[in-house]
Amino acid sequence: MKSERGDGGIGEVSINRKTGVPTYPFTEVFKGFEKVDAVKEIFGKSTKRTLNNLRVSLYRSRRGGYMWIDDKAGCIVCNLDYLRSASKTYIYLDVIHELVHIKQLHAGRALFDSRYHYLDRPTELEAYRVAIDEARRTGMGKKELTEYLKVEWVTKKEFARFLGRFGLR
Repeated sequence: MKSERGDGGIGEVSINRKTGVPTYPFTEVFKGFEKVDAVKEIFGKSTKRTLNNLRVSLYRSRRGGYMWIDDKAGCIVCNLDYLRSASKTYIYLDVIHELVHIKQLHAGRALFDSRYHYLDRPTELEAYRVAIDEARRTGMGKKELTEYLKVEWVTKKEFARFLGRFGLR
């Protein structure tokens, strides 16, 4: 998928799928994200510094999983099998989503506030909003976007309500 504007989009990035388990610098696994407009909007003038200081922790699990933030270590955690097999578009959007969480973490926000259901958590809604906006900007259609957003740990009813929040029903 190419950026509509031809700059600062998915075509600008590359994903190193040949890494193994432990931890790597973000910029060794995900190259070019400092050029992505959405990422520059997240971090502003501190984009390069933030990405250069960020780590990615890789793991293997037969039970699946995608990406999330280790809020104690302050790094992105990624399932190695997902990294190697998922579409570049999905990984691209997931990285943007997780970078919003990194900004939230740096601002002292609680990423896993148990007072909220996953799809009602303010930090998740903010991260999804940025990823959805980027998906739309790069030309992802409603059907493809809905498929991307599906996760197995929420009910159909919860997911339908979530999609409605973003005008995707």
